[in-house]
Amino acid sequence: MTTIQIYPAIDMRGGKCVRLYKGDYAQETVYADSPFDMAKQFSDAGATYVHMVDLDGAKDGERVHANDVIRVAKELPVKVQIGGGIRSIEDVRFYLEHDVDRVIIGSLAIREPELVATFIEEFGADCIVIGLDAKDGMVATHGWIETSDQKATDVAKYFVERGAKHFIFTDIATDGTLQGPNIAANKELSAATGAEVIVSGGMSSLADIEAVKEAATDSTIGGVIIGKALYTGRFTLEEALEGAK
Repeated sequence: MTTIQIYPAIDMRGGKCVRLYKGDYAQETVYADSPFDMAKQFSDAGATYVHMVDLDGAKDGERVHANDVIRVAKELPVKVQIGGGIRSIEDVRFYLEHDVDRVIIGSLAIREPELVATFIEEFGADCIVIGLDAKDGMVATHGWIETSDQKATDVAKYFVERGAKHFIFTDIATDGTLQGPNIAANKELSAATGAEVIVSGGMSSLADIEAVKEAATDSTIGGVIIGKALYTGRFTLEEALEGAK
């Protein structure tokens, strides 16, 4: 069976590690005081990649937690992908020049797709991940506060035509709910694009990892982001990494 990449998630707000319920800023749980310490725990447990999200940045439209991200990228033996608050080519360049491996573009990909296409051309497809956060198949933006009138699959096709190779698909209805991922929606995106799709939202058990692995055998699904399930002790990162092999 296909091996998939595990991305333990670190969502940052107010300097702390938090999780939101269905992306709702009013439904926040704080799980740790230090993003760096949490990343170190993940690294020590065997993680090779961490997924970091600047929630303040996503809401405010600017880099807020850049120092936390760069410290992880420079001081720990893990790869880092970062999303949230990235609004310009300068933001992308800033992170990539400070040892971050991949930059996730979300809201900007919807608002200014032509600009984001230039990011792929400038920095290469392996450094740019298009983050598609969807409610009922329609893309949401600005930290999930607004919903657009564009289908996630249509947006993805546009970027694939412009060279994109990596997508993160988050089903907002399942994110932070521990109800299991929306496998069907991820497979639909995979089929529509032929690009790598990273599953995000709703992971609750080792069986969910097994389900993603199974889906990956006949699709371009390449990994899964895990947040709340790790923080609430549904399973350990070591167990997740073993299950992903």
